[in-house]
Amino acid sequence: MARNATPPGTENVLFDLGFEDAEELSAKALLAFKINELVDRRHLKQSQVADLIGMSQPKVSHIRNYKLLNISLERLMIALVSLDQHVEISVRPARRSLGPGISVST
Repeated sequence: MARNATPPGTENVLFDLGFEDAEELSAKALLAFKINELVDRRHLKQSQVADLIGMSQPKVSHIRNYKLLNISLERLMIALVSLDQHVEISVRPARRSLGPGISVST
């Protein structure tokens, strides 16, 4: 590769940075973003969020700060349901352009 050549990137910056679980981390980040958006819109304190979603306040703080390594996708989805959201999981054959993987749309 030429010295100034830029390697081709993907649509997933975490994958480009070499994270093995990039798809899961991206999905978690999008779910956490939605949770944080709802919390901000409702002007809730972390203790109030903790009571609503059944998590400890430190876990809520982790979500608020996108420290998601010890929080499962399932737990984030349950939190969204607790915040009066409908979470839908869709399974379909992978398209050639995308290949197998995980994606979240909000």
